[in-house]
Amino acid sequence: MVLLDYGSGNLHSARRALERVGAQVEVTADRAAVMAADGLVVPGVGNFSACVAGLQAVCGGELVGRRLAGARPVLGICVGMQVLFEASTEAYTAGALPGLAEWPGTVERLPAAVVPHMGWNTVQTPAGTRLFTGVEGERFYFVHSYAVQRWTLDPTGTVFAPPLVTWAQHGGPFVAAVENGPLSATQFHPEKSGDAGAQLLENWVTSL
Repeated sequence: MVLLDYGSGNLHSARRALERVGAQVEVTADRAAVMAADGLVVPGVGNFSACVAGLQAVCGGELVGRRLAGARPVLGICVGMQVLFEASTEAYTAGALPGLAEWPGTVERLPAAVVPHMGWNTVQTPAGTRLFTGVEGERFYFVHSYAVQRWTLDPTGTVFAPPLVTWAQHGGPFVAAVENGPLSATQFHPEKSGDAGAQLLENWVTSL
């Protein structure tokens, strides 16, 4: 599989976590490698628009779109999940950039007394989840100030299986993960979530 190298994301930790569960990982933005891989992981940390700019520099949006058009699996992590939505209210000195718009919705600042949301938290998984099989009641590690807080995708209007949305709470509900055919994503960091995160990654890797 390929861990997309576009200048953002905890590549070392993500690679180590994926290799721990048996994946053979190549860290690259090479077009041919990305398109040929069984799975593509899009990590991301920091500012939403900065991550989008990094993706644009390696044609990341096009590569993700082409993979999904061919039903090839993609997993977004943290800001790598956020950029899959249409936009973010997070400021950026060079000017805000739109997201990849694979899902409708806007990433907004969490309405909590303490931000960022940093640490372990439980999640509410949907019936039928495959990503969380065996870890439905576990805690996962979050580090973020922004999240999608409203899910607006009509499941009848998608070409893939109806999306399964996992929620968490910090000042209010927010989207913690999405499973939508070949496209999956987590707001938390599975690579920092111990055995529960390892099981989640193994669930995704074995589904490829």
